[in-house]
Amino acid sequence: MNAHRGTFTPAADTESVWMSAARAAAQAVPPAWPLSTAIAVNPFLGQCGESFAGATARLARVAGAATTMPRQWYDESIKSGLITDADLAEALAAAPIDQRPAGPAALKAAAKRSTPAPEALPTVAELAARNAGLDWPGIVEDRIGAWAAGYFDAGQALWSAPRGRSAYAAWRSFATHDLTPEIMGLRGFAARVDRAPDSAAAALECECRSLGLEDGELENYFHRLLMTLGGWSQYARGLAWQAELAGERDDTLIDLLAIRIIWEAALYERHARRMEPVWKSVRGEYAKPMRATGEQMVDIILQDAAERAVQRRLGRTLAETSPSAPCPRPDLQAVFCIDVRSEVLRRALEDAAPGIQTLGFAGFFGLPVSHRRFASDVGEHRLPALLQPSLCSRTGGSSLAAADRATRVAHRAVRAWGRFKLAAVSSFAFVEAAGPIYIVKLLRDALGLARPPAHDEPAPRFDPEPAAAEATRLAESVLRAMSLTDGFGRLVLLVGHAAGIVNNPHASALHCGACGGHGGDVNARLLAGLLNDEQVREGLAAQGIDIPSDTLFVAALHDTTTDEVRLYDTDQPANGHAADLDRLRGWLAAAGERARAERIARLPFASGRGDIPRRGRDWSQIRPEWALAGCRVFVAAPRQRTRGLDLQGRAFLHEYDWRRDHDFGVLELILTAPVVVASWISLQYYGSTVAPHVFGAGNKLLHNVTGGIGVVEGNGGALRTGLPWQSVHDGEALVHQPLRLSVVIEAPHEAVSEVLRRHPSVLELFDNGWASLLTLDERGALAWRYAGGLRWRPTGYTPQANECASILEAMQ
Repeated sequence: MNAHRGTFTPAADTESVWMSAARAAAQAVPPAWPLSTAIAVNPFLGQCGESFAGATARLARVAGAATTMPRQWYDESIKSGLITDADLAEALAAAPIDQRPAGPAALKAAAKRSTPAPEALPTVAELAARNAGLDWPGIVEDRIGAWAAGYFDAGQALWSAPRGRSAYAAWRSFATHDLTPEIMGLRGFAARVDRAPDSAAAALECECRSLGLEDGELENYFHRLLMTLGGWSQYARGLAWQAELAGERDDTLIDLLAIRIIWEAALYERHARRMEPVWKSVRGEYAKPMRATGEQMVDIILQDAAERAVQRRLGRTLAETSPSAPCPRPDLQAVFCIDVRSEVLRRALEDAAPGIQTLGFAGFFGLPVSHRRFASDVGEHRLPALLQPSLCSRTGGSSLAAADRATRVAHRAVRAWGRFKLAAVSSFAFVEAAGPIYIVKLLRDALGLARPPAHDEPAPRFDPEPAAAEATRLAESVLRAMSLTDGFGRLVLLVGHAAGIVNNPHASALHCGACGGHGGDVNARLLAGLLNDEQVREGLAAQGIDIPSDTLFVAALHDTTTDEVRLYDTDQPANGHAADLDRLRGWLAAAGERARAERIARLPFASGRGDIPRRGRDWSQIRPEWALAGCRVFVAAPRQRTRGLDLQGRAFLHEYDWRRDHDFGVLELILTAPVVVASWISLQYYGSTVAPHVFGAGNKLLHNVTGGIGVVEGNGGALRTGLPWQSVHDGEALVHQPLRLSVVIEAPHEAVSEVLRRHPSVLELFDNGWASLLTLDERGALAWRYAGGLRWRPTGYTPQANECASILEAMQ
């Protein structure tokens, strides 16, 4: 366990009302992971158990956060025809009858009215600021941030904070020696902290009593305080998440809440005489139930209409597209991650030759591995955060022992050199003496000649190697999950992905959004080795999966910044496939050129295809690529349904053929894993767009990495999580249109309902409006829409349907 984690204690049989409310508030905070292992997190994760409307009301009051766009955005979409009267009518029909405008005309009129941004309920610090004319919220944020940066430090600081104490105990030691509050006018603060109870739980009770808080006010007030801590709360929630997976408990977030409420109580004591009446009124507001206002419901209906507009256009496109007949035996089958960036390259690769078939599958390729890289003892979890690793792998072996030792020595020397040049006793002299030596490096980096980290380690291997029966079971489950059980081509390419960039704190966010900020090369190489194993193939044949002897599985890595694909064809013998591999390289080169030509139009200040590779090497480039910006649709269906369609790099595409899924086990896997992960990614982009000041990472130009775990804007304050503004905006307009994920599955909707019934956490994703769910019929048309409560309704999305008239008629 990390030494900076909070106190681990067994859960008490009964907890005080204050601790119960604190734990409930802690569950409402989304988790965050360090920059080095960034995971796309749904910022609304703590609200998924309530309706989108309820969360809208709650977040407005506890965070001042919007969950929808300003009205002007919807008005412009209506004027341009992107949102039609049919879309408005559908959205109105789906809204509660007592909370909707009279009709599409009233809704369009409402879209023209601007509404004020939501304003959170005030804290004591904010009330004190009004009384004293001093920015107490900013001071509190700064002092807690100054302490937290040292306490949570993961190796960046030369002088680390003391380890082994809970966050609450460590902060008390810091705060009793911090003179800033006293200097700013909060006299006696250090002494008050010294007199505070020894435990966070006791401090919560004590300070809640001093603030006069009553039971019904606690949970919302605690949630409000945690939101004022920004990413520090989220990082602590991430520690608790990881502890829960390990069957333990981490109370760091409770400690942070106790720290924050001590500030509140101290400020209240200082300003009580002038603050008491207004604070009593504010406390009453915290006790009120969270219910969306009429104006908020208008915003929610407009958002629903925008999403139905996208679904309508997708439905018509699918209905008018004739599925292509699969070729008898493909020359190449390429399995890509479902990542939306893969859609562009898949389409380009299929256009390179008629005998190419592509498939989509989760980017960790069904292998939940903890991997130790070459010359490292750190286990990297190369799998979605929702899962725990059940396999181990490593790069290296006895034949590479000497190289392993030499690399470790080199890494230690680099770390020692870095610490020496930054140390207080040597930094100034170092700049004077060694500065000129770095002129070559500065010129190289400034001219964009630096090379991104290479994924060129020796082939990984399982450690320990699974027994033959276990290896066969693993290979079978992966192949069935990707609906690839027959019709194998001579070459089957397993394509992971990563982003080749330099000098970017958010580099890991450009890798797989699910797999801990790592590339997919290791998983692809492990699976290729598994499926090329003769014993495994014999075992698969006994299970009805007969892989031809001339089929070769080859791992590859798609660099999403350059659209270049690296082959790992030397990992295993490729006897008799030399000509196939040469032809494959030609196809990949042509597909890469075509993909770059498409992407260049979206990247600001890019004047030609040659700019694409240079962007990743440019240390000043704030937009080397767009990552998953634009994601909006998840499609689980045979590729024939979408082949030839230009989905503009906005769709997660998962291969799925329900006719081969006899017990709907694969459908269950897709709904409970890839769909949930894609919703996390989609909602991260959504939250960073609609509420960037709360759920976004701010401006890259102002970022400083702190503690090696995250970024702050400027020189301190709250940790910023989510996506930087430059990841969703090109400087003039949004590149990510904030739309909740539309999940489209080709399967009987009755089977989908059965899966949802068994998984309440997935059911609430759709019941509460955090994503939409639709199914395709046997013709490939969007036939059924999930309407909540395990009920379905026909969509009416056909080229001839007069949707607007029929829906208005139904409303009357």
